Amino acid sequence: GGEGRAGEGGCYLALCARPVHFEKANPVNCVFFDEANKQVFAVRSGGATGVVVKGLEDRNPISFRMEDKGEVKCIKFSLGNKILAVQRTLKSVDFLNFIPDSPQLEYTQECKTKNANILGFCWTSSTEIVFITDQGMEFYQVLPEKRSLKLLKNQSINVNWYMYCPESSVILLSTTVLGNVLQPFYFKSGTMSKLSKFEIELPAAPKSSKLSLSERDIAMATIYGQLYILYLRHHSRTSNSTGAEVVLYHLPREGSCKKTHILKLNRTGKFALNVVDNLVVVHHQDTETSVIFDIKLKGEFDGSATIHQFVLPPRSIQPYQIPAAGPASVTSQSPVPCKLYSSSWIVFQPDIIISASEGYLWSLQVKLEPVVNLLLDKGRLMDFLLQRKECKMVILSVCSQMLSEPERGSLPVIATVFDKLNHEYKKYLEAEQSYTMV
Repeated sequence: GGEGRAGEGGCYLALCARPVHFEKANPVNCVFFDEANKQVFAVRSGGATGVVVKGLEDRNPISFRMEDKGEVKCIKFSLGNKILAVQRTLKSVDFLNFIPDSPQLEYTQECKTKNANILGFCWTSSTEIVFITDQGMEFYQVLPEKRSLKLLKNQSINVNWYMYCPESSVILLSTTVLGNVLQPFYFKSGTMSKLSKFEIELPAAPKSSKLSLSERDIAMATIYGQLYILYLRHHSRTSNSTGAEVVLYHLPREGSCKKTHILKLNRTGKFALNVVDNLVVVHHQDTETSVIFDIKLKGEFDGSATIHQFVLPPRSIQPYQIPAAGPASVTSQSPVPCKLYSSSWIVFQPDIIISASEGYLWSLQVKLEPVVNLLLDKGRLMDFLLQRKECKMVILSVCSQMLSEPERGSLPVIATVFDKLNHEYKKYLEAEQSYTMV
């Protein structure tokens, strides 16, 4: 097995082959990322010398110019790239239509709440936008042909910071003095509904009454179709346990938010989280390795939550070569290896990694072939593989390897593997049958 090698053989994570390349951040060029459209904005000198927008999905960059009316704090397209919103001050957001034959003049919406400062904004549809202020939220409908906005709802609540999960259309607000009471809101076709608020258990009683929960340690992601809040707890509540852990809170549409899973990291330091193919990936900067957790795999129940260890030994992301840029005649020199786990990396949910200093955006991917040699318990290996998207060829190779020399498995192991396959197939047939009956 490839247990001892930390090289190519053991790398089960990789950066995508076709990254988005953008002009790297520098004093003249500001870089922004919009999580909803998965787009990078490179804004040169306030937009006066150009704005270039590139996305993972859309391969054709959008470029345009806008007047330099001061430093851009936040810039995002509505869903579908029809209306651009730009925040330059703490009090208002400017809009620009990108709809053929519509007026090209900017229009502005001031924040309604007196003395409030806008922390940022989120587009929840092609024409609906939420301003998040330090005193609450303002939910608007944008009317591009009238070049104006209509307030749909105003919510008053003290806000330290906010987070948006575009997949589930949920905005999470950090509220109270310590910041560890989180209030989620759900947006759907012109309506805003409050989900149940909940408290994140801090590791120890805070020394002072100041903000104790940083947005750096919180992530929001959909795992196996359910929405979770992930909290990176650097020190455990129990002093005898070493190392950091990730605590998962399940946030249902109805009912209260509950702590359901604890992922043991068994180390301390700087971490970053991604979610790929329903796996929680935790990157560790000091050792330049990552680990993965699968909350569907059996863990150990401690009375309130299920405790999970990482599925596979820590490994680095597969080495990545940056192709040398420029015309082919010039670039006879070999590609440059990219510095992985760099301090200039910024991680976004679910699976985005951005290197602002090198000007690259990648999506992170899980490679299943290396897993076969790292997960020696064949039953657990099957449980793991059956939940993954592109698993069929790998499962076939596991079965054929098990049935042939020299790696032939024992009968009980072969039986376990085929039981699991049959169980999945039976679920599929039952689902198909109930569908036909309907």
